[in-house]
Amino acid sequence: MKILGIETSCDETSAAVLCDGKVLSNIVSSQLCHTDFGGVVPELASREHERLIVSIAEAAITEANITKNELDVIAATAGPGLIGAVMVGLCFAEGLAWALSKPFVPVNHVEAHIFSPFISDEPGHVGPEGDFVSLTVSGGHTLLSIVHQDLGYEVIGRTIDDAAGEAFDKTGKMLGLGYPAGPVIDRLARQGDPEFYRFPRAMTSSSQTSKSYRNNFDFSFSGLKTSVLTWLGRHDKEHIERHMADIAASIQQAIVSVLVEKTVAAALLHKVKTISIAGGVSANSGLRSAMQEACIRNGLELFVPKATYSTDNAAMIATMAELMISRGRFTENSYGIAPFARFIPARRGAH
Repeated sequence: MKILGIETSCDETSAAVLCDGKVLSNIVSSQLCHTDFGGVVPELASREHERLIVSIAEAAITEANITKNELDVIAATAGPGLIGAVMVGLCFAEGLAWALSKPFVPVNHVEAHIFSPFISDEPGHVGPEGDFVSLTVSGGHTLLSIVHQDLGYEVIGRTIDDAAGEAFDKTGKMLGLGYPAGPVIDRLARQGDPEFYRFPRAMTSSSQTSKSYRNNFDFSFSGLKTSVLTWLGRHDKEHIERHMADIAASIQQAIVSVLVEKTVAAALLHKVKTISIAGGVSANSGLRSAMQEACIRNGLELFVPKATYSTDNAAMIATMAELMISRGRFTENSYGIAPFARFIPARRGAH
C-alpha cells in the first residue's frame, strides 16, 4: 500500500510517500519569511503553502520513484493548526484523491506526532507492545497522554498557559536569540551551567503548589517567562552577555526538569512501562538525555523520533493514515471534512 501524506498545519510545507510502513520520501520546506516577525504570520504561511504545495508533492512522488497513479491512498492534516494553512494542504489532497479516484484519509496532526517515534525506514511498521505514555511537546502543544493499542488515548495533562516550545522561543526572544530560539538555546546550553540560576518549576513536587501534584499532570510555563524577564531586568547587558550560555542552560533545565518529572511520574502511577516523546521540542538534546537517564533509573523503555520526524513532517501523516487503516479506524467516505484549528482529544477507540 502506497500512501501520499500532506502536511501544512503551520510553517512547513511537506509531502511524503509511505510504502507498507517504509518511508520512501519525506520532503519538507520550512518557511523563512517569518524570521523578521519573531513568529509565524498566518496569512504569509498560507500563501507560501499555496506557492509550494504542488512542487513539494511532485518532488515526494518523484523521489519515491513512483507515479501518481500508483498511489493507493492520499492523506492530509485536517487540524489542529493555522486554519488557512491547514485548508491549503487539505483541499489539495482531497482534490488529488478525487482526481485519481483514491481514498482520502484526514489525519489529526497531534495524533500523528504521538505515533511519530515509531516511524520506520524499514517495511512492517510496528509500535510498542501494550499501552505507553506519550509526551507531545511543541510550540503549540504540551500534552501528556496514555495511549492504547487501538489508537485510542486519554489526555491526562496539558499546559494551562504556554506550551514548552513557546516558553523556549519567548525566553529566547528576551535574550535576543531570534526566532525560533529553541534550537539556539539547546546549543548554548551545552556550554553552560544549568545550576547558574534556579528558575521556577511550576506545579511540580519541588514547587509550593505541589500539594495535589500526585494527580495533577498539567503544566505551566508562564511563570518561567516572567521570572526570566525579571532576572534580566536586574542585570546589566555586559553581565547577561557574559553568562548567556549559563542563562540558556538554566532556562532549559527549568523546562526539561518539569517535563521529565511529570512524564515519569505518570508512567509509574499508571503502571506503564513505555514512554515516548514527540513534537518539535523532542529534538532538544537536554530533554532526550534527561528523559533517557530517568527512564533507565526507573526501568522504563523510551522511544524518541528521529530528528527528521520530530518537527512537522508528512511522513508522520502518512504513517498515521496507515495505522488508522490497518486498525479499522478509517471511514471510507472521508471527503469534505471541515478543517479545525484547536486540538480536541478523541475518545478511546474513536477516530
